[in-house]
Amino acid sequence: MSEASPDIKGIRKAAAIIKEGGIVVFPTETVYGIGANAFDGNACLRIFELKGREQDNPLIVHVSSINMAEKVAVIPKMYKKILGNVWPAPLTVILKARKGIPKSVTAGLRTVAVRMPDNKIALRLIEESGTPIAAPSANISKRPSSTRASHAIKYFYGKADAIIDAGSSRFGIESTVIDLDNFELLRPGAFSVDGIEKLFGRKLKIYGTQEKRGYVAKPKSPGMKYMHYAPLTPIFLFNGDIRSIGNATKPYAGRFIFIGSDESCKIAKRYAKDTIGIGRREDVDVIAHNLFDALIRLDGKTSEFAVIECFGEEGIGLALMNRIRKACSYKSFTDADSLIKLVG
Repeated sequence: MSEASPDIKGIRKAAAIIKEGGIVVFPTETVYGIGANAFDGNACLRIFELKGREQDNPLIVHVSSINMAEKVAVIPKMYKKILGNVWPAPLTVILKARKGIPKSVTAGLRTVAVRMPDNKIALRLIEESGTPIAAPSANISKRPSSTRASHAIKYFYGKADAIIDAGSSRFGIESTVIDLDNFELLRPGAFSVDGIEKLFGRKLKIYGTQEKRGYVAKPKSPGMKYMHYAPLTPIFLFNGDIRSIGNATKPYAGRFIFIGSDESCKIAKRYAKDTIGIGRREDVDVIAHNLFDALIRLDGKTSEFAVIECFGEEGIGLALMNRIRKACSYKSFTDADSLIKLVG
């Protein structure tokens, strides 16, 4: 199905599964989610089991209206109108949790992450379910997020109770997460920092350093762990000039896969075993959209390791580089000597 032609009958079947305490994989505008009734602690625990997810990592609660959001969280008056105007959007906010939200959703915190997805299928599923849906990204823990139904099927076919196939996600990068109490950016995402600051009329605090931005031992939000979004194949970030990729990878010529812009792939193909192009360098939105698909495709190839290039951090580039650094576990190189230390 698609947003333009939603299968209402199919959505209602999926909603019935949610009502009965089941697990449904569904599309959003960012990535696919794997969800359950946010008030059913046992159902939400099953999400953790299917994903192999640590239980100190909270879930995002997806709602279809401000009224539903208020059943989950306490929304300060100063923010209610703003959220009412901006939602649905790829923006998640951290708020004080209402009583009755299971610890499996909040990871035992007094706060809860809430968002209203900008996807007609997701919104209809929530409405038909009659309950908020707690859902992290539909992936095995620490692996790349699903941006296509085929990814979700690969991860959860025969495990989840239903998977809604709606093709490719619009953004391909998860939602931006902000803590409204401290007005702090916890996870960069599809909603730009500039857009948030204009919307709220305030300057956002940025959690952590650029190199390890967003890492915390006790996360308030998904995506704040040190390692995340990683393929099974070891992958390293190349921080040098793409024109020097040959010298930087010379000891491993023909033994690695290169992921990068179409232009960079033309240069790297002379030195790599294979390349995966993710769009023209000037089309950062396209590159961000294609990142997780490229990381999933990488594991379908045979290679000792992979190399991915660095991109600018303007706009969605901030979220893009956040995902790349975490996928690489912050392991980067600029020359042959530093690559040898990483590969061994």
